[in-house]
Formats: sequence, C-alpha cells, structure tokens
Amino acid sequence: MRYVPAYCLREGMLMGDNLYGPRGELMLTKGTVLSPNNIFSINRLNFNGLYVEDNLSKDIEIASIIDERVRVETIRAFKDVYIQAENGNPKEKISKPMQTAQKQIEHIVDEVLNSKSLMINMIDMKVFDDYTYHHSVNVAVISIVIGVALCLKRSDLCNLGYGALLHDIGKVFVNKEILNKPGKLTEEEFDAIKRHPSDGYDYITKEFLMPYSAQRAIIDHHEKFDGTGYPHGLKGTAISQFGRIISLADVYDALTSERPYRPALLPSEAMEYIMGSSGMQFDPSLVNIFVKKVAPYPTGTIVRLSNGMVGIVFENLEDFCMRPKIRVFSDKNRDIEPFELDLSQDHTLNITVVGVETQMQNIS
Repeated sequence: MRYVPAYCLREGMLMGDNLYGPRGELMLTKGTVLSPNNIFSINRLNFNGLYVEDNLSKDIEIASIIDERVRVETIRAFKDVYIQAENGNPKEKISKPMQTAQKQIEHIVDEVLNSKSLMINMIDMKVFDDYTYHHSVNVAVISIVIGVALCLKRSDLCNLGYGALLHDIGKVFVNKEILNKPGKLTEEEFDAIKRHPSDGYDYITKEFLMPYSAQRAIIDHHEKFDGTGYPHGLKGTAISQFGRIISLADVYDALTSERPYRPALLPSEAMEYIMGSSGMQFDPSLVNIFVKKVAPYPTGTIVRLSNGMVGIVFENLEDFCMRPKIRVFSDKNRDIEPFELDLSQDHTLNITVVGVETQMQNIS
C-alpha cells in the first residue's frame, strides 16, 4: 500500500485498506475501485488522504499501532465528554461518558502492548478534520507508545492515557473565536489560551475521581524543559514525567495537523522541529525515545533522494529513523526497474532523503 493525499486521488485507484467514517461506520472496503462519487465523499468529509494499492506497493504492509475501530470509538467517547462539559451538564450526566472514555484508553493500552508494529505511522491516524477530538486521541496514543518504551506498568500507562486524552479539556472554557482565529492572537487572547491547562486541571479535579498523576499531567502539558513554559514556569524534572511526555506528543500532533492559521507540516518536518527543540522545549531523554517510535517518513510515503531517485518507503528502522528502506522506481524522472535500497547500510551517507513527493501519484 502507499499513501495518497485526498487531493491526488483519481478514478480507478484501488483502496488498500478499509475506510471508516466519522461515526465509525465502514465507508469503503479494501479492494474498492474508486469512483468519482467516492472521491467526492472522501473530500467532502475532509479526509486528509488514504491508502491505495498498485503493482509497486501491493506487498507493502502498513502496520497500525492500534485498530482503526478502537481509535474511532475512543474519539466518539471523548467527544461525548467534551460536549457535555461544554454544555455544563451536571456531574452525574458526565460520569458515564467519562467511564466509557477511560475504558477506551485501557483498550488502547492493551492494543499498544500487544502490537507487532514497532513504529507509529502517523499518516494512518490523521484522517478527519474534527481537530479537537482526533488530536486528543492521537496524543494519547503517542504518549502511551512512549510510556511502553519507558517500561511503565499497565496502570501507569492507563493514567498517562487518561491525562493525555483530557490534556486540552480546559479549552472548553476558551472562546471558540479565539481557538479558531486564523490570524495572530492579541496578548489578551493568548492569555486566555494560556489558562486552559489550569482550567482543565480545576475542572477534572472538581468533577471526577482520577489518579493525581493524570490530573497533574493536564496542568503540566505546556511546561517546557528549559522553564519558559506555562502556567508555572517549571523546569526540567520539576515537570511531571507524564506532563513531559504529553508535551512532546501534543506538539508533534499539532504540527502535523491542518489548523486555521497554518498548513500541516510533513511528519519529517515536525520531527526536525522536535529534535531541534531537545533540551529546550522537550526532555532530551524522551526525544531520544520519540525518534525511535514515530516514523518521520511513514511506510507508504513516496520520497525523493539526494541523488535524484524517487522511491516508496517500505520499512522503517527504530535506530535509523531518518534512513528508511526504500523501493526505488525512478531515477532523475525516468522510470527504472524497481530495486530496494536500505539507507541505513549507506555508511558513507552519500544518499539522503531530501523531500516527500505529494504530487507523484500516478504510478503503477
């Protein structure tokens, strides 16, 4: 399979995987030949893209860290929590959605613990435009993956997941015009945004019985390792471990998401930002784990190499995150017999990935 952005989909392309709708319903099955109506529906629902299958990529397996249905069900559960909090419903009406959301986090923990996938292909998780809910679930998944790499016990992974899922719940209390403003925020507007970690912490601690580690993660997720974050300007390990993990996951997913005020970055661009901010915004020890667990060039991505060749990523390696295995099919814009190139074995570093090809989709 290979990933194709929604705006590059063409009639006759073959679905490489099942596609689920915003309510978790099965929209298109693997093997469906795309019609103009299918493509219209995909774009109308604001899918970022999907996986297709062709002769070049038919044996490339995209290993998901969690089942898509589990992710969609978690999004739906969190959406109920968020909407009821937004509407100011009494505590007893919120408790059931919260319990459902917590059970979904436990499902995610078990999925990650049992997953055979070593690295996250974030493209596979970013398909909907409903940012708040999808972002929160993505942050929970990334945080749990980091927690598993730290060998945290299952109960701690669940608490980390609760905090990650609810990290932005305080945005319920921020004016939506400020949250969705396309231009630069005023100082007063930014101050309103900066209150959401404290507001979220206050709301959760008042309304729910939840482990302190999860509550603390909510108020800490905008603290920075060098002490320049908010709300308390904590520094280094004075920031809770869960807060430091969620901060990293939060920024990465936000950078790779379309926002009203900027376009999404490619995973590789967001990875470079994370690596460049190590020791300043982020805990260096966690960055070292992060780069082993999140693929900057997800499997199925078409990339251009420094020698003019173009190929499709078919495997990522934890210890060589920027140097995946690639199936090369073009040399200086000329089709060639495909061959496999393992950049991790190029010890001279003569060949590097220099970009992602988002327009080259008509390959066979």
